[in-house]
Amino acid sequence: MARFFFGFWLALSLRKRYEADMSTSLELQKKQAALVAVALVQDGMVLGLGTGSTAAHFVDGLAARIQAEGLNITGVPTSKQTRAQAEKLGIPLAVEGDVPQMDLCVDGADEIGPNLSLVKGGGGALLREKIVAYHAKQLVVIADYTKLVAQLGAFPLPVEIIPFGWEATRRALMDVLAAQGLPQTVRVRHTTQGAVFKTDNGNMIVDVALGRIAHPETLAQALLPIPGVVEHGLFLGMAQQAFVAHPTHIEHIKM
Repeated sequence: MARFFFGFWLALSLRKRYEADMSTSLELQKKQAALVAVALVQDGMVLGLGTGSTAAHFVDGLAARIQAEGLNITGVPTSKQTRAQAEKLGIPLAVEGDVPQMDLCVDGADEIGPNLSLVKGGGGALLREKIVAYHAKQLVVIADYTKLVAQLGAFPLPVEIIPFGWEATRRALMDVLAAQGLPQTVRVRHTTQGAVFKTDNGNMIVDVALGRIAHPETLAQALLPIPGVVEHGLFLGMAQQAFVAHPTHIEHIKM
């Protein structure tokens, strides 16, 4: 019996160590992908600064280049979180709320599918991320290899909705999904403390568990006309290139 419990304890310890090592490895890969994108920055650029753990590495790397080389750039943050990070690091920023024409936007993704189709919004900043990406000449995606998928949909699709009439909006979303033969699992996002999650815009997010999205363009076109839906997390035809970090190399995907 003692041998059994020792074996169980050893297996559990090794699993925890493996998971910790994997987490550290993935974080390192995110950083490597971000630093490759930092090299694209040129003096005088106006840059969209994404939100999320991978984008945070880009902001760190950008600040290091500014300090080392004296680059003259202007950043346009996609969230309050990113703005706070950039301000702390001394990165010059556009006035909050202003979205000028940008040379480049660098951001992460929750899924990267064929033709650089994306699912974004896991961090809750999808609306501002899409606005900034739309007004950038180029959207560059940075991620680790776990974000690459053959088909979008395993990651629940975030949809930003206004609080007024949210239950009616949720029902309308489910009707649209049913009409397309898709699962109608639409859950309101909550914080870890149990409160309803609110975006920087004061809106709510519902996460739509689909499993697979066979026709993302069709779904995207069906979601936006629903009153109460502000934006969805499908970023289609927006990214021009991606740097995806694998354990042994950085994969460069271009459209």
